[in-house]
Amino acid sequence: MSFDLQLNGLRAVVTGGTLGLGAAVVQALVEAGARVATSARTVPEQPLEGVTYVAADLSTAEGTSQLAQTLLQKWGGVDIVINVLGGSKTPAGGFAAISDEHWFAELNLNLMPAVRLDRALLPTMLAQGSGVIIHVSSIQRLLPLPEATTAYAAAKAALTTYSKALSREVAPKGVRVLSVAPGWIETEASVVFAQRMADEAGTDYEGGKKIVMDWLGGIPVGRPAKPSEVADLIAFLASPRSASIAGAEYRIDGGTVPTL
Repeated sequence: MSFDLQLNGLRAVVTGGTLGLGAAVVQALVEAGARVATSARTVPEQPLEGVTYVAADLSTAEGTSQLAQTLLQKWGGVDIVINVLGGSKTPAGGFAAISDEHWFAELNLNLMPAVRLDRALLPTMLAQGSGVIIHVSSIQRLLPLPEATTAYAAAKAALTTYSKALSREVAPKGVRVLSVAPGWIETEASVVFAQRMADEAGTDYEGGKKIVMDWLGGIPVGRPAKPSEVADLIAFLASPRSASIAGAEYRIDGGTVPTL
């Protein structure tokens, strides 16, 4: 049986699409036949053929507006919005180390780009009576790491709650909203992090990976996810093949979270 995702020709925007999971999502959508645009602070030197790149800093309202206006002018709207952009830059040290500036920085990176982009692009989706919005959250909304990711985890929890509320509002009008909560993904950034852990412990990269997995409380499947594995899930959820799925969050963490 052919498993065509039926994405051919659909207009999709992916935030943070030049590295890690974002790049994998862009690749998956392009391979499925979608028309894809993505944002990054700088356009890559070797852009993927057929992808529209918009240089914009989405942690600012101005950058998000620039991306949205480019898409509205180029395509007249979009069919799919996938917000991958996110990350944590707050230093370790627990609650006392998190300043107001750190809190606002995490919210401006992990919550507000999705809120602002949805607000700009949803009207055209509602006018056409169809669309899909997917927000990439994190299992850390359920398993925060107090030493270093309290603010990040709280921002991702807010993103998940926002996703659920938005779904309840717009699903009856034809727009599906979902969230995806990955665990540890072996992206470029996580490889660097695991290697740093290995160097500090005097071990090799595999030893560094084990340190990180132990830090997370273990990953029952024994390894982090590959970006392509998470991207395949997102592409399916964005496709008409999942037309009855709305308002849900899909966890892809190798079993890290020990409860349903």
